[in-house]
Amino acid sequence: MARGWPHGEGFLLCLILHLLLQGRGDTFIINCSGFDQDGVDPAAFQAAFDRKAFRLVINYSIPTEVNISFTLSAILEVDARLQLMTSFLWLNVIWYNPFIRWNPEECGGIRKLSMTTKNLWIPDIYIEEFMDVDQTPMGLMAYVNSEGRIRYDKPMRVTSICNLDIFYFPFDQQNCTLTFSSFIYTGESHYSLEDMVLGMEKDVQEISNTSLNCIRSNGEWVLLSIHQRMEKMTMGTRQYDQIIFYVAIRRMPSLYVINLLLPSGFRVAIDTLSFYLPAESENRAPFKMTLLLGYNVFLLMMSDLLPVNGTPLISVYFALCLSLMVVSLLETVFITYLLHLATTEPPPMPQWLHSLLLHYTSPKKCCPTAPQKENKGLGLTPTHLPGLKEPVELVGKMSSPKEAELNGHTESTSTQKEPEVQKKHLVDLWVQFSHMMDTLLFCIYLLFMASSIITVIILWNT
Repeated sequence: MARGWPHGEGFLLCLILHLLLQGRGDTFIINCSGFDQDGVDPAAFQAAFDRKAFRLVINYSIPTEVNISFTLSAILEVDARLQLMTSFLWLNVIWYNPFIRWNPEECGGIRKLSMTTKNLWIPDIYIEEFMDVDQTPMGLMAYVNSEGRIRYDKPMRVTSICNLDIFYFPFDQQNCTLTFSSFIYTGESHYSLEDMVLGMEKDVQEISNTSLNCIRSNGEWVLLSIHQRMEKMTMGTRQYDQIIFYVAIRRMPSLYVINLLLPSGFRVAIDTLSFYLPAESENRAPFKMTLLLGYNVFLLMMSDLLPVNGTPLISVYFALCLSLMVVSLLETVFITYLLHLATTEPPPMPQWLHSLLLHYTSPKKCCPTAPQKENKGLGLTPTHLPGLKEPVELVGKMSSPKEAELNGHTESTSTQKEPEVQKKHLVDLWVQFSHMMDTLLFCIYLLFMASSIITVIILWNT
């Protein structure tokens, strides 16, 4: 019996410890009597404050559940060159502290207290896309209720990296991500052990609606929606809980339409109207040169409004406008030279070009009066420029010997006039060719302007 006593004493000691451990949860109840009369006693919470250096769990095999939500209150800037989005949001972090609990009935009905965060354990929630120093002010407060639920509201100016697609600038829509995760507390993928589990405090639709109601921006960007998904990122043997929010924003194009698209469109329209100037006019080429120079100055002045990196659709539009103006100026110079050459020493027209010209200027098509219109534009009378039919009539008149005898003309005189008639006929053909080139380029201008207007309307409404 003497030897059996130590075993009995050890059994009794284990029983007492087991009973004490079962009732250990009651020792976490804070004595808050007198809080309603004498105020909150900091000494009552000192035992809980001393645990802030450790993760707040009774059993370390149980992960800490941290729920997060946020309200996006402002979109401050989107830098297309650096691929950054600067926003302002209120981050809400909620978790439980099992060491801070009290009975509201014993504390005069007090159910919630505010405490400084320097006395509390704070989850290390961060945003993976964050590209700046955290400028959150120090000494913020957190709310703790009688059940140990802690709510920490943190204002943040977030400069996050965002993959911007500027092809449809200024009608672009961007989809930036905000990934919330823990840097320290992870899990072991081999043992399925986790230190921290992230969850949602609010439904993502509620977060999106609240942000849409509270959003403030500089007028250039508007918030469209917020979506969310959860995933686990594995790095080696470590697992990280992640909550990814997709923030869809859209640029307001009014500034760029008024300052870029409308002035460019007006210049193209004026260049289109310049085709109504006579081709042989001395003012047509200088007018187009002045318009082209003004357009280049306009592009240089407005280059600061365009994205620096990438090739947006609006840059392609400006390049096409500039190309059309250059082609139009070259076509004017060519026609002026051609008309000058045709009136002095007209070159023979190739057969294929003559056939093409007859095909497009045939009366069956749409231009029966084109030669007459060009003759009028040149300021030449039928005596100087007879047209297509007049040479035939003149040749018919000269081919009759009886009429030549009656009029006192010899056969040698008619022979001398035949080269002149052929020359005038060539002049008329080259005039028709210049008219056809003007008409073709004019139609290209109209087609380009119509397609540009339709494209802007579609992009603005989608």
